[in-house]
Amino acid sequence: MTPDFAPLPQPPYYAVIFTAQRADGDHGYAAMAARMSEMALASPGCLGMESTRNEDGFGITVSYWQDEASILAWKADAQHLVAQQLGQDRWYTHYRLRVAKVERHYSGPDGRASVRS
Repeated sequence: MTPDFAPLPQPPYYAVIFTAQRADGDHGYAAMAARMSEMALASPGCLGMESTRNEDGFGITVSYWQDEASILAWKADAQHLVAQQLGQDRWYTHYRLRVAKVERHYSGPDGRASVRS
């Protein structure tokens, strides 16, 4: 497995999918994004994270969590609340957040070994 893929346990677990279009300029974004990633990964229940952004500023970050309680605790973290507000005020022109329960996952291309709960 490459280092860009989060090492995940067997399902079930949860995925928080954050897609966003960045506004122009940094305005402190890079530093805050790095800090939030560190904090999320250190939070109880966080299993890993995968993220990408294209040259036009459209990005996708997927964080993986053991349960919904862990997701809600991270959402309510005081420093994360500040970052959320700054995202709305300065960093994003649009975003969507989705929470999904992962029932199975596959790996490839060396075979489509399925892992089911």
